[in-house]
Amino acid sequence: MVQSIRLTLEQFTEVLSQLPEDVYTMPCPELSNATIGQHSRHIIELFQCLISGYGLGTVCYDNRKRNKQTEEDLSFALTQIREIYKAIDLPDLGLNVQYHLNNSDILIPSNYRRELMYNLEHLIHHEALIKVAITSMTEVAIPESFGVAPSTLQYRKECAQ
Repeated sequence: MVQSIRLTLEQFTEVLSQLPEDVYTMPCPELSNATIGQHSRHIIELFQCLISGYGLGTVCYDNRKRNKQTEEDLSFALTQIREIYKAIDLPDLGLNVQYHLNNSDILIPSNYRRELMYNLEHLIHHEALIKVAITSMTEVAIPESFGVAPSTLQYRKECAQ
């Protein structure tokens, strides 16, 4: 699973690296005026929450930093992705996921591998949204597999045979 995440992060980095700096921060009407930078920050910060919560035994995705630099500075975002790439290969461990709902905290038992999978699926989902923005605002070539779940890629491969 770590290898799949790393491959997906590599592809994410490659696509982002092709963007002109101004496109990273340009509002996209097709995404309710959100930017590629905002979607990238969201992806990055969920991984960061998982990594920082690992040692504590509790992950809270609600407590993201919402770091403006990550959404406005493409080079900084790419650095953050590289740090995630290096940090995610950790042994499985029981975790609690904490959510703030209706003025109370809820703890849900989980584990590191399950949360890695959640983050991979979340990454791919946001890549699909980013793909919409990139294709509507640039001529940057995007790999066919960008923003597509591995199970969908496998299904397409089987159908083509």
